[in-house]
Amino acid sequence: MAVTLAEEIMLLCLDGESGVPEQRQAAGWAVAGGILLELVLAGRASVEGKYLKLTDRTPTGERLLDDRMALLGTWLRDREKRRVTEWLTKDRNKAASAATESLCARGVLVEQEHRALGLFPTRRYPEVDGAPETEVRQRLRAVVLDGAAPDERTAGLIALLHAAKLHRVVFPDTPRKEVAGRMAEIAAGQWAAEGVRAAIRDMQAAVAAVAVAASVSAGS
Repeated sequence: MAVTLAEEIMLLCLDGESGVPEQRQAAGWAVAGGILLELVLAGRASVEGKYLKLTDRTPTGERLLDDRMALLGTWLRDREKRRVTEWLTKDRNKAASAATESLCARGVLVEQEHRALGLFPTRRYPEVDGAPETEVRQRLRAVVLDGAAPDERTAGLIALLHAAKLHRVVFPDTPRKEVAGRMAEIAAGQWAAEGVRAAIRDMQAAVAAVAVAASVSAGS
């Protein structure tokens, strides 16, 4: 399978040389949202309004997605559905780590251990294969800056990045006001069937909700 939405988001948020993530908290929300949206597009989950549920537990064959699906099933237990924002809040840190590990397994990143101040061990994940990040940045540039028509996965990716306010990590050399409007337009556009559009809108709203709540909490 090609690199997943969650992995694409992780690549965009990691500094390619140092391997240190930018906007770590926002990246976590978006990565968790990317995994869930991928499950929706694969027909394994549904998101309707504020709630999510599993609709088909058949493995996708992609370990990152199947591991999260199993954890999601355990979290749901005997309940048919639960709030999307609750899952994103629970899973954001673990989802980001899982996406990073998956990229290492693909040979895109390499794990390196450093010691901060010579004492505290930290891990960094510099790129060893820049092709996947280059491809996703070219695709996003073509759609957002050059006006190309998006496919549903690219539109979903843009919606999640916009919801998490990750404009700067995607387009570091372009003012936010020049891309935010176009990204919002794409997220709400007529590029896919209504069922897919509705799911992406609901996922975008959920990611935006948890990101805003976290921001308010941090500032209080």
